[in-house]
Amino acid sequence: MNIKRRSFLTALLAMGIASMLTASMAAPDPFAATNLAAGTTAKPVAPLENSTTRKMPSHQSSNGLERYDFFYAGEAMEEKMFIVRDGKIAWTYTHDGKGEISDAILEANGKILFAHQFGIAEVNLDKQVIWQHAAPPHTEIHTAGNYSSNSVWFVQNGNPAKFIIINKSTGQTETEFVLPVRDPKGTHGQFRNASLTAVGTLLVAHMDLGKVAEYDLTGKLLWALPVPGIWSARQLPGGNILVVSNQKFIRELNRQGDIIWEWTPKDTPEYKISNLQRAWRLPNGNTLLNNWFNQWNGKLVLATAEVQAMEITPEKKVVWTLRSCEEPVNLVPATAIQILPR
Repeated sequence: MNIKRRSFLTALLAMGIASMLTASMAAPDPFAATNLAAGTTAKPVAPLENSTTRKMPSHQSSNGLERYDFFYAGEAMEEKMFIVRDGKIAWTYTHDGKGEISDAILEANGKILFAHQFGIAEVNLDKQVIWQHAAPPHTEIHTAGNYSSNSVWFVQNGNPAKFIIINKSTGQTETEFVLPVRDPKGTHGQFRNASLTAVGTLLVAHMDLGKVAEYDLTGKLLWALPVPGIWSARQLPGGNILVVSNQKFIRELNRQGDIIWEWTPKDTPEYKISNLQRAWRLPNGNTLLNNWFNQWNGKLVLATAEVQAMEITPEKKVVWTLRSCEEPVNLVPATAIQILPR
């Protein structure tokens, strides 16, 4: 691509991104922008029919691929990320690495921070890697986020496993503490997702311990609950926790462990769901979930492709699904989806 054309594309993308996510840098939770931002609109839709399995072309989404603009990254054999606007791919990037993208966020400044198993990287809209951090030998990094304007937090799987904050300019460690695990040698299965809460504590999904736990940034355990098969956890406004159990359920729990709300694949049997990974509560009260297809265990069959993301109401009615896995909008298996303001 020549310089003029690249600059023009960058300018167009910047016009759509410059005003979005402005709260994400100021919020203690660097993932706050993954929720639908104030002022963002989605096309009004009625709940989808639940009586029969919907037959739709694999390159389309029920109730419209144009319902949302979104940033999207998948844990796939190719480390790919996308920005989708008005139902079309506006930007895509493939990272030249051997790992898998488990966590990614489009920042307020238009840069993208992502964890890719063997490190963390930040790219701009010109597809230039502007910062990166390699995971030490025999460790993995699957979740990361901004801690300040010049520092990044992440969880490092390994023996021992650690929570770390590093300075991007100097590479120096600002904070570090050891996280407990069931199997110190089972590096790959220790952690996938963590998040910072609104008060600056760390919420961790302990995969191999089957629990959600909250720590202060000295490493002191503040609170924990058992959650079998946990993959991710996120604090909701008001203090409740939204947890995702791989292949099992999504639950909103209070601090006493009571189930406030729950969804399982049996609630929407007409949609094929096999690998739940993450979920977000939208400002409209609906829950957005992602469903992952494991490319390492089998080949995707377009005719029977699973949904990649789904939005459901508190009453468990499906109002939108993303199922887009062939041209012209060929998206990889889902790991993270971030709704963008328009």
